[in-house]
Amino acid sequence: GAMMDNRFATALVIACVLSLISTIYMAASIGTDFWYEYHTLSPAENISEAGRSIWEEFVSKDADEKTYTDALFRCNGTVGLWRRCITVPKNSHWYSPPETDMTTNCISFSLSDQFVEKYIEPGNHNSGTDLNRTYLWRLQFLLPFVSIGLMCFGALIGLCACACRSLYPAIATGVLHFLAGLCTLGLVGCYVAGIELLHRKLPLPEDVRGEFGWSFCLACVSAPLQFMAAALFIWAARTNRKEFTLLKAYRVA
Repeated sequence: GAMMDNRFATALVIACVLSLISTIYMAASIGTDFWYEYHTLSPAENISEAGRSIWEEFVSKDADEKTYTDALFRCNGTVGLWRRCITVPKNSHWYSPPETDMTTNCISFSLSDQFVEKYIEPGNHNSGTDLNRTYLWRLQFLLPFVSIGLMCFGALIGLCACACRSLYPAIATGVLHFLAGLCTLGLVGCYVAGIELLHRKLPLPEDVRGEFGWSFCLACVSAPLQFMAAALFIWAARTNRKEFTLLKAYRVA
C-alpha cells in the first residue's frame, strides 16, 4: 500500500503546483497590458505634428474604438484586457526635437467600455451593431474571471478533501480544472478572433507592425497547465479508488 500512496501523493502535489502556476499566470495576464502590441516604425515625427490632440482624444471619455485604435497604431500602442497604452514624448512642448524622452501613458477601459456595442464600421454608430465583435469582446472580458473562479473553487474543494482524508473530491477538483482550461482556451480564441476582425475593419498602416504580446502568451500557457492538472487530479482519484476497492475485496476474502 505505501508504494501506491506515494504515487498518488506525488501526482496530487504535481497537480497542485501546476494549478498554482496556472492561476498565477492567469492573474498576471489579466493584470498586464501586453495582450497585443503595435510597433510604429516612424512614431516620433507623427507625434510632434498632432501629438497633443492624439493624446487628448485617446484619454477622452468619448474616445470611440476608431479614435483609440488609430492612436495605438501611431504611438507604439499596447492593449490589455483592461487598459490601453500609448508612448508619447514626456515634455509638453510638442514642437521640440523628436529625440526627447518618451513616456508610456495608459487609460483603463471602464466597465461600460467593456460592454459597449461594437459597430460594423468602427467609430460610426450609424453603421449598426457588429454582434460578433461585441460578444467576442464581452467574452474575453468575462472568461478569465470564470477560469480563475473555477480554479479557486477547485482549490477549496481540494482543501476540504485533505481535511477529510478522502480522495473522492479530487475528481471534482479535476473536473473544475478541466472547465477552467476550456474557459482559458475560449478566452484565447475570442481574443485572436476579435483582433482579426478588428484589423479587417481597420487595417494596419504600412509602417506599423502588430503582434501578440507576452500577456497573451501567459494565457496560452495557462490552458495546457490547467488540463494537465485536471488529468492528474482525476487519475489519482480514480486509480486510488480502484485499488482501495481491490484491497477491501482482498481483506474480505
